[in-house]
Formats: sequence, structure tokens, C-alpha cells
Amino acid sequence: MRLEASSFHNPVRAPMKWFGDPLQPRRCIGDEWTQRLADWGDIGRQGLHHEYCEYTVIHIPDSSGRLRPKRVQVTTELREYWVCVAIHDPHRLSAMAQEILGREPSWEELYGIKDPFALNEKQREIAFSTYTAGHGNDNTLINNKVPSQPIGKLNTEQALFMKSPINGLDDLMYIVVFGAKPYGVETDQGIRPATRDEILHYYKVEYLACHHADPNVVLGGQSAALEGRTAAFDNPMGIYLRSFAQQLFRYQNAPVPDRWIRWSRGMPGMYQRLEFGPDDEEEIYLDDISIWIGANKESLTGGYQLLRHLEIGPLVLLSEPSAVDEQEWVRLKPYSGAIHCVKPEDCLSFRKLILQYEAAKQPNNG
Repeated sequence: MRLEASSFHNPVRAPMKWFGDPLQPRRCIGDEWTQRLADWGDIGRQGLHHEYCEYTVIHIPDSSGRLRPKRVQVTTELREYWVCVAIHDPHRLSAMAQEILGREPSWEELYGIKDPFALNEKQREIAFSTYTAGHGNDNTLINNKVPSQPIGKLNTEQALFMKSPINGLDDLMYIVVFGAKPYGVETDQGIRPATRDEILHYYKVEYLACHHADPNVVLGGQSAALEGRTAAFDNPMGIYLRSFAQQLFRYQNAPVPDRWIRWSRGMPGMYQRLEFGPDDEEEIYLDDISIWIGANKESLTGGYQLLRHLEIGPLVLLSEPSAVDEQEWVRLKPYSGAIHCVKPEDCLSFRKLILQYEAAKQPNNG
């Protein structure tokens, strides 16, 4: 595994992509509750958006005053990139936020103070993380009392970039490096490729099987390693929106217009942001749009349904194939048992969210 692929001849792209909807909670609480919770504002974003993809549903009142879903904002941009820009170039940070918001944000909205240039770089990191990014499991920030989730509104009421600690750069690099090895099992006929379950069981990381992202990356990396290919992140490193089944989404029995599908933060084939839905000026809402899958038709009500048809993934390049030397094999023990990826403590956290959701939806609680 390498960080960059400049020395590769005739590189090819690794088959690493997955759907962005949260799989782990669905294993615990089923599809209906997962959809409700995942679409439940920033609480759902914090608790369920763990596939290197986060979204926010924008609601506005219709002509009768009823609050309805209008658009979905989807982002795969890494927190680490935005924090780096916030530290070194506040003006660039402001321009990035303005590109998304459609207005220039104040320094108070971004950093919680009037003048970020009065701070040193470490102070700017703490201020921006406190108000817009969260601590990202960074021990220095945690020791400086930065909360896990930002206290400002810019990246909670909107989806500027990913802020969940589980969607961080370190997790992405770990799983790609972990998978990019030629895992094998000795047999009487020689060594054979290890299965997904054998890999995860051997390293006691069976919980990874409960996600879309991790098993996909592990198997994609192993497949390349078995061909003697070296893997490297394409430049710039990140998670990208790879494919979208927009033909499934229809309004009044016709495909949704292209103006309702707004790609940004990147270039064709390398976008990291999607805003889907009608403009504010149109008296049309997300739930006026239908998803057609075969003979089935359902109303679009939030981001969860959208992400079930949106593939994401890192851009990883592979070198030309070569022979795998005997000593390069990572030998594992055979395993034919069942994988138990659902951890009781994770399921308990989702069930607690259900109770919180039900309490919040009581008439006296709004």
C-alpha cells in the first residue's frame, strides 16, 4: 500500500464502492426504524450516518404552512480537510462555506469569534472544531474540551462536510491498508484465498461485516493483492460520490429534471457533494417525487431512501499485476462458522434512540 501512485505504469481503479445508507442499524432495528432515525435531523446524523457519508434533509413550509421535506444535502468531504483549511486559510474556508450556503458566513458562525486572525493556528483549530467540526476523536482537541459534535449551526442545520468521528481519515486509511494484503489459507492442494469471514474472524473484527463500507474495501484490497497489485490513493485523497441511479426517481411519471440534481465540491467523476430536490421557488417537495423499482413505487421522504441508490467510495489506484511471492502471503486459519457482527451495545444505542424519538414525537413535546 502506498499513499500515492505516481510511479505506477498503466494504473487501474480498484473496485471499491458501496451504497451510502446505514447498514448496521438495519441489522438491529429493521428498515422502517432505521429510515425514521436516519432522517431525524442532526440526532439521526450523529447516531446512524456511519458509512463515510452524511446528509441533512432541508424542510420548508408549503403554502398551507405544513413543514415538508424539500431537498437532501449529501456530503462525503472529510472533516480533516476542512479543519486544515480553517487552520491555515480562513478566507479560503469562508469561500468554501459560501459556495455551499449561497451566502458569506460570519466568522462567529465558523469560529465562534469575530476575528480568527487574532488567534494562533492551534487556537483556530480549537475554535473551528468547537463550532463547526467537532473533535474527530483527536486527543489534543478532547483535552481542550472540544465537544464530539459542534455547538454551532452551520454544520448541523446544513451538511457542510462529515463530522462523525467514525467517518474520519484515520478510519479510511486503516481499512484500506488492512485489506490490501494477500490473505490465504493453507490446504492440501496449496494455499487458497481467504474468505471475508476468515479475515474478519481471524483479526477479531467481525463487527466490520455489519457495514457496507468496510467489507467492500477489505475484499477489494485483497482481490488486488492476490493479483500482485500495489494499491495507492488517487489524488486528492478522499471519499467520492461514485454513481447515482437517478433514473429511478420520477416526478409526475417523468424523470426528475437535471436541475434538481446538483453536483458540487469536485469535478465530474470526483464530486463530494450532492443536493437533490426542487428549488425553493417551486411549489414541489421531496414527497412529490416517487422512487420506481420494478413494479414498486414509493414516495421519497428523506435522505435514507436516496442513499440506498447512491454509491460512494475512495479513489484507489492499482499497479500492474505481478506474481505473489511465497513469503508475501498472510496465512490465516480456516474458519467456516457464522459471523456475528451485531454487537449488543450497538443495538442498545439504536433502541435508546427509538425511545428518544418516540418521546420527542409526543404531542406535548412538539
